[in-house]
Amino acid sequence: MRKSLRGLVSLAVLIGTVGTAGVATAADTEANSPTAVADSQSTDIKDRILAIPGMSLIEEKPYAGYRYFVLDYVQPIDHKRPWAGTFKQRLSVLHKDTSRPTVFRTSGYGLSTTPSRAEPTRIIDGNQISMEYRFFTPSRPQPADWSKLDIWQAATDQHRIYTALKKIYEENWLSTGGSKGGMTATYYERFYPRDMDGVVAYVAPNDVVNKEDSAYDRFFENVGTKDCRDRLNNMQREALVRREPLQKKYKEWAEAEGATFNTVGSLDKAWEAVVLDFVWGFWQYYGQDVCDQIPDAATASDDTVYETIDAYSGWAAYADQGLDYYTPYYYQAATQLGSPSIKQPHLAGLSRYGYQPASSFVPKSIPMKFQPQAMRDVDNWVRKNANRMLFVYGGNDPWGAEPFHLGKGARDSYVYTAPGANHGANVAGLVDAERENATARILAWAGVPAPAVDAAQPLARFDARLDKTVDEDVTREHGLRP
Repeated sequence: MRKSLRGLVSLAVLIGTVGTAGVATAADTEANSPTAVADSQSTDIKDRILAIPGMSLIEEKPYAGYRYFVLDYVQPIDHKRPWAGTFKQRLSVLHKDTSRPTVFRTSGYGLSTTPSRAEPTRIIDGNQISMEYRFFTPSRPQPADWSKLDIWQAATDQHRIYTALKKIYEENWLSTGGSKGGMTATYYERFYPRDMDGVVAYVAPNDVVNKEDSAYDRFFENVGTKDCRDRLNNMQREALVRREPLQKKYKEWAEAEGATFNTVGSLDKAWEAVVLDFVWGFWQYYGQDVCDQIPDAATASDDTVYETIDAYSGWAAYADQGLDYYTPYYYQAATQLGSPSIKQPHLAGLSRYGYQPASSFVPKSIPMKFQPQAMRDVDNWVRKNANRMLFVYGGNDPWGAEPFHLGKGARDSYVYTAPGANHGANVAGLVDAERENATARILAWAGVPAPAVDAAQPLARFDARLDKTVDEDVTREHGLRP
């Protein structure tokens, strides 16, 4: 745990922490006695975890070299009023050994129940705790009070899980996540800067001023080659030119699938939203190396245009059935996180709605009010207080157009960009000097011995089943989501 205090915690945070994490001090004293510690070390790890008040087992899955548990943990709906109801939040534990450091990972979305390992977990050869973000089903309070879905409440969920498990996993902890998970790791650090020994945030957008998105326009004007940009823009424009025949296909698909469009308002709005995501989706998930696979728009058939848009953007994204799972994300984007809007001048005269705001994708029954101070506060805190934080971005990822920046107050912190990488950018894709430094810093923050830090190499071998390059906690149904 860090020795320095980096930033004062608000009174509300203190109240939430004391009210939700407190347990009987007499029990703590007894549990920490030498006899109790010796007994706990000989107890099976599953029993030790399940001895935590509020923790219950959903299932255990075998994986060579690990124990893997999917669990429920009882959390307050409102950490400022812990007596006012609870909900069960899912998490998983990829257990290696209590003598190893631990990585706390979140996607910022739901929880995959398939064993997997984040890049920092492989680098430090450690344990991994993964958390489902509040309000993603099934970790949703019932009834759902959406006002309790904010970045502080979610950070306090993490703080309580860390506090509970730190008694078992006593070595150093790092937090990590990709995309919205990287944002989540950053917000957790802002509110609880004394919990983690380091932060590795991948491709984390930083939309400080929601209505100022010119950085994204500049990105799309310069990314890749001109030939690739023209090929993508022509295909996108052609889809809008052929609105009538392509919408006919879309309507047939919707009727066959039972898709509805109550949230976004109409089939036409949903259809156009998918088309407008096409270029963004291409650069987010793919890249220059597959640009030659985009058909020539001028000679492509209606079927080819329709299928190409679907492949890179996803026709299901803005139907009610595609939006339902992502309602917590769009709610947060509409109330705190912000969401990008781009001009796309090549579509002039063809787009009816432009880039629709995040609030368009949330059911109208859910009240929303944007809080512009939320991201400004986080951005300001990172610039002035970042300590042992690593931000990794992809050079060809649109979400990196608005990254986090470090100011004069930052210490032992870094912002690196992997050349040519998309939204799956990682430490392994950095240039040599940055990759070696990033790996060494991750190892040092984890508290591993100096020789391993000096070697700057991952401590665990690559495992194709465990080490996924894409965050599987996010169902890639496409749509404009980090």
